[in-house]
Amino acid sequence: MTTTTDRPVQQRPAPGSVRRTAAALEYWLVQYRTVWRGTVVSGVLTPVLFLTAMGVGLGALVDDAGRLGGEYLLFLAPGLMAATAMQTAEFESTYPVMGGIKWIRTYHAMLATPLGVADILLGHLLFVALRVLSVASIYLLVIALFGAAPSWLALAAVPAALLTGMAFAAPIFAFSAGNENDAGFAALERFVIVPLFLFSGTFFPVSQLPDAIEWVAYVTPLWHGVELCRGLVLGTAELGVSVAHVGYLTVCTVVGVAAAYETFRRRLEKTG
Repeated sequence: MTTTTDRPVQQRPAPGSVRRTAAALEYWLVQYRTVWRGTVVSGVLTPVLFLTAMGVGLGALVDDAGRLGGEYLLFLAPGLMAATAMQTAEFESTYPVMGGIKWIRTYHAMLATPLGVADILLGHLLFVALRVLSVASIYLLVIALFGAAPSWLALAAVPAALLTGMAFAAPIFAFSAGNENDAGFAALERFVIVPLFLFSGTFFPVSQLPDAIEWVAYVTPLWHGVELCRGLVLGTAELGVSVAHVGYLTVCTVVGVAAAYETFRRRLEKTG
């Protein structure tokens, strides 16, 4: 005779299961089908214009001065790759997140299904990762066409740029979910993203900065991303230094995901 204890127990899938996360990701992919053409065009034009104006145009003046000991284009291109990953992540992690919570309430619709908060968060973060990955891949192709990718290690700069983008995307998810309106996004752009873009080694070595600001630059995720991408693209990366950069960016991402989950959970419970 079979007792109750002999029957197999059907366990409910754990929160954040692969299938549920994939379902959340599918929503963003389907939505993206209507706008992907425009983003591809801008994704190609932006690196071409930046590298032409800054790398070739301004680069001729910098190279003549001999300040960097080499072609400015080679210095600039990988830095722009990392910076563009940051900017793409920031764009995809602000208004879309707030829209999902407050305006369009996409997240609430997802919660009405078997999806949980972890599934919704990870699915959206995976979409952002795919966006950063595609932009970084296009950027590397453009860099190669400009002759600014002299090492085969440049291929590894794509996942390096992806990690850089996610080191920003995850904390910005938490920031966006914690805001009641979009006023904070302007402050984020003016006082965080733009200063990092200008002073984290993208356009010139941070050693040229005053000592106090130089040390601030060293603790920013973008500086680590810029240095990692530059070393890989130029083939000058050292294993120990590269591992340190990867470790720092990974910690930023993991902490950001944890903060984003807690913020999402509180916010969606509050407004559900």
